[in-house]
Amino acid sequence: MTDTLRLAQLSTEALVALDRRHLWHPFTQAQTAPLPLPVASGRGASLFLTDGREIIDLISSWWVTLHGHAQPVIARAIAEQAERLEQVIFADFTHEPAVRLATRIAGLLPPGLDRVFFSDDGSTSVEVALKLAYQYWRNRCEPHRTRFLAFEGGYHGDTFGAMAAGQGSGFYQPFHDLLFPVTLLPFPATWLGDDQVAVKEAASLEALDRWLEHHGGDTAALIMEPLVQGAGGMRMCRPSFLQDMIPRLRRAGVLLIFDEVMTGFGRTGNLFACQRAGVVPDLICLSKGLTGGFLPLAATVCRDELYQAFLGGGFDRAFAHGHSFTANPLGCAAALASLDLLEAPETTARIKAIERRHRAWVQRLVDHPYLRRPRALGTIVAVDLDTEEIGYSAAIVPRLKAFFLDRGLLIRPLGPTIYLLPPLCVTDEQLEQAYHAIEEVAQALQTTDPPP
Repeated sequence: MTDTLRLAQLSTEALVALDRRHLWHPFTQAQTAPLPLPVASGRGASLFLTDGREIIDLISSWWVTLHGHAQPVIARAIAEQAERLEQVIFADFTHEPAVRLATRIAGLLPPGLDRVFFSDDGSTSVEVALKLAYQYWRNRCEPHRTRFLAFEGGYHGDTFGAMAAGQGSGFYQPFHDLLFPVTLLPFPATWLGDDQVAVKEAASLEALDRWLEHHGGDTAALIMEPLVQGAGGMRMCRPSFLQDMIPRLRRAGVLLIFDEVMTGFGRTGNLFACQRAGVVPDLICLSKGLTGGFLPLAATVCRDELYQAFLGGGFDRAFAHGHSFTANPLGCAAALASLDLLEAPETTARIKAIERRHRAWVQRLVDHPYLRRPRALGTIVAVDLDTEEIGYSAAIVPRLKAFFLDRGLLIRPLGPTIYLLPPLCVTDEQLEQAYHAIEEVAQALQTTDPPP
């Protein structure tokens, strides 16, 4: 160990220098990105940098921090579990935190979703769902069902199966030749004041009908983010669209996978988006807010009918998939504590209050001169800048991020889309500060001297 690393606390400059020497950050072009900001601690909705600055985290640190940073109830639950059992192989063994958590999740989801397969993160929960759907049909002696459907603009993670399902996001061009084919359907994105939503929904359902007419018997499953496409730009659809889609899939025998990695655990106003939409999928993928953002953990939950298709006398019917940290006891303990907090009446009230405030703000934006397509659902709110730039790598993004950071706000635009998805502990004052900053940057972009 070097003398520098023996120091009780590295200086900000030393941290950044060592980071630049050794670390590779996600979704970052290291040659052009600004220096990373060293974080010393977090509390509630705030992050505190080593140089003393406070940054309000309005995106829940990539949508994982549900109740706030360093939430003491979850921290204590992890510490207490660590003194009993930190990890055990989950093949041939089980433990109380995993059993309790699986039972709890099954009890919170719509009836019928009661078989829980634990994994590590959102992408792997999607991999599990895709593999389960594919092998289910093989085990049912219908191996011709190999096709998958997804929606344009969808994002499901960065492992290969998840990338194949998320080709509509446009993130995966370097890997295109390695991905299995997935048919993309048009997504009927809508917003406040949209008078064409019924036309878009009809076109999407017509595309689905055409596909099922010719390929329904060859299709294994359709995967989608229910109600809100996250990384694709916080694009929203109506519950009625999902309700119209379900019977078509059922008649064709096509499985429905809901990727609720982002939308789960209160983000859309209900515990799960499927509940708000009033539909029940065959499989559901969960992660991000599952542990309140403390530890990596994911779950893929399916109907018992699917589970039964994997039972038999030979291992060839079994689901041969696993992870070293499957059902990690510390993660399960964190998730149980997070669910206790999530189901508390005060949390339910806070989710409703955040949604009311979001909706009141977007109502004010319907005729805004520089902000387009205002939309809100649950604790999520989004608007699009009036700009011709499109895509995640739009040149405007670094300037927007810098603009917000200068005002003490962590807001990470998705191309020209600016969104908020805050921890549930966010205050009304912090939300108003964010709303004002978004309107301010939209105004500044229309001047000859745009933000920094």
